[in-house]
Amino acid sequence: MRYREDANLDTSGVQDRRGGGGRAVALGGGGLGVVGVVVVLLIQLLGGGGTGGGGTGTGAGTDPFGPVLDGLGSGDSATSEQLSDECRTGQDANDRTECAVVADIESIQDYWSGKLGKRYTPSDTVFFSGSTDTGCGSATSGVGPFYCPADELVYIDLSFYDELHTKFGAEGGLFVDAYVLAHEYGHHVQDLLGTNARVQQGETGPTSGSVRLELQADCYAGTWANHATTVPDDSGAPLIEEITSDDIDRALDTAGRIGDDFIQKNLGGGSVDEQSFTHGTSAQRRQWFTTGYRTGDPARCDTFSTSDLG
Repeated sequence: MRYREDANLDTSGVQDRRGGGGRAVALGGGGLGVVGVVVVLLIQLLGGGGTGGGGTGTGAGTDPFGPVLDGLGSGDSATSEQLSDECRTGQDANDRTECAVVADIESIQDYWSGKLGKRYTPSDTVFFSGSTDTGCGSATSGVGPFYCPADELVYIDLSFYDELHTKFGAEGGLFVDAYVLAHEYGHHVQDLLGTNARVQQGETGPTSGSVRLELQADCYAGTWANHATTVPDDSGAPLIEEITSDDIDRALDTAGRIGDDFIQKNLGGGSVDEQSFTHGTSAQRRQWFTTGYRTGDPARCDTFSTSDLG
């Protein structure tokens, strides 16, 4: 993946709370690293802790791509002056992970603004380190990236990208990082379109609404990837110059390591319980990302109208 070197990055879509912006919170019951507790208005990509800890479901481990927590407030204010000084151009995005994420956010939101027009309301991404407060409650790094519908913000501790490699064995790379964000913004789109209302809180199982939400968010991420090298920034030129076949392979590798079955078998107790599924199997996650990428059409991501999820 490569960004246009002379592009001007827009950091206005990021709130940087690293270095003390968030309040440290101790979370009981083993924290929020138990994968598979459904708390919609949206658990993101890999399940997450529910009301204060333990949870049920797909096994232990870090929760990649997110939770929704019990409400404790909307978090502390933050500024992004240092980030804007460090992330000015596409060359900075090619050189620094945090700047690449800034570019990803800009591209993803430009894509959805073009698709949805006035129906799309931009959502900031909050960078935090360790812990932070959100409109959905207090969160620690262990929950992974997530979208909070209560304040319509995406949250991420950037150290999660290292954990994808060290804990899940994913190959990683800049495009994998972008896929993570594109999935979370897929949840924002679902929130804006009212898709969340189709899902009953706490619903689990291989054909549950929770699984359908997650697979649709993967598909939405794929549609952005299809268009990423043609989505114009404010200058009228694409911010992203190249996504390679290797980038796509790496995203599919990651998708294969964050399915309910893979996590239960490899990071949980070793057995697979389909009735506790909240995010879909590894094969399904790969399939729906691929559907979005190959078609480039969000209308092909209607996981709620099909009886065949893969």
